[in-house]
Amino acid sequence: MYLHALATAVPPATFTQARCWEIMQGSPALARLSRRTQLILRTILKGDSGIATRHFAVPQIEGVFDLTSDQLNAAFRAEAPGLAGRALTKALAQAGVAVGDVDALLVCTCTGYLCPGVSSYVAEQLGLRTDVFLQDLVGLGCGAAIPTLRAAQAVLAAKPDAVVACVAVEICSAAFYLDDDPGVIISACLFSDGAAATIWRNTPGPGGWRCHGFDTLHLPADRDRLRFEQRDGKLRNLLDPAVPALAASAVSRLWAAEQARGRARPLTRIIAHPGGRDVLDALEQALPGFPLTASRQVLRDCGNMSSPSVMFALEEALRDARPDAAGDWWLVSFGAGFSAHACRFGVG
Repeated sequence: MYLHALATAVPPATFTQARCWEIMQGSPALARLSRRTQLILRTILKGDSGIATRHFAVPQIEGVFDLTSDQLNAAFRAEAPGLAGRALTKALAQAGVAVGDVDALLVCTCTGYLCPGVSSYVAEQLGLRTDVFLQDLVGLGCGAAIPTLRAAQAVLAAKPDAVVACVAVEICSAAFYLDDDPGVIISACLFSDGAAATIWRNTPGPGGWRCHGFDTLHLPADRDRLRFEQRDGKLRNLLDPAVPALAASAVSRLWAAEQARGRARPLTRIIAHPGGRDVLDALEQALPGFPLTASRQVLRDCGNMSSPSVMFALEEALRDARPDAAGDWWLVSFGAGFSAHACRFGVG
């Protein structure tokens, strides 16, 4: 399947890490934390985490840790469709595709739950046809964007003349939680909000680029190292210290499987989900010769936005380079499950 457009969107409210620390200092939530936890917060937010700025959609972020579960879910319901719609509107304009020509809309998210899903709200917001195929993928965590593209490939296989839109959207600020668990604290210091939209068809787009060669890896024995749990009705992120090594190991296994296939066209660049500074360090150590420059830039500018992040990194990479007939790029994402997903991106 061929890419016809890629567009991203972040909330207008931008916060430096230093500003986040200032907000925490003024929050009643800080007093509820142990002295050790407060030091961890200060060290991350005032140190070099690889992040300069983050974007939050939840209004009045200063009080986010005191919002009830109902208030957080209401914020997700209000903000996720709007942010997804902004990214998709940009993508449709970029592709020159009319709203009425979209045949399928696939949306992935994990930071809130709606029934009907986000796709229903976006379809209404943009005025998609009432017979458009809507599909919501939930529970895939940070790695969800690539499985969503694989689902789009299946739609195009079933209906070759279709126009398929994919959106990855996360309102991580609607899933912020605070307690003395180090993983919970690190999550609050890394995650942010964003959306990425793509348009796909079976005919070549402007760059002639296509996604193919999808692969996936599931490691359920490591499920509890990275996942959401429900605590007091809120989403609470479990983030084990072993995640960077686990991500590097899983990605290395996918890489070895891809290399073993012996495809004629080599892989010349890796575009990875920017899960965090330590994650990117571990990936670069496991895959020498492939600097993750685009991923680091996205992490610095936006933080970890969960599922849209890998598409932000692809957009960043395309600003100054293009895959060509000499070699494909390799997109890889990973997250809850523990799972990892990959595909090739290159000239048809």
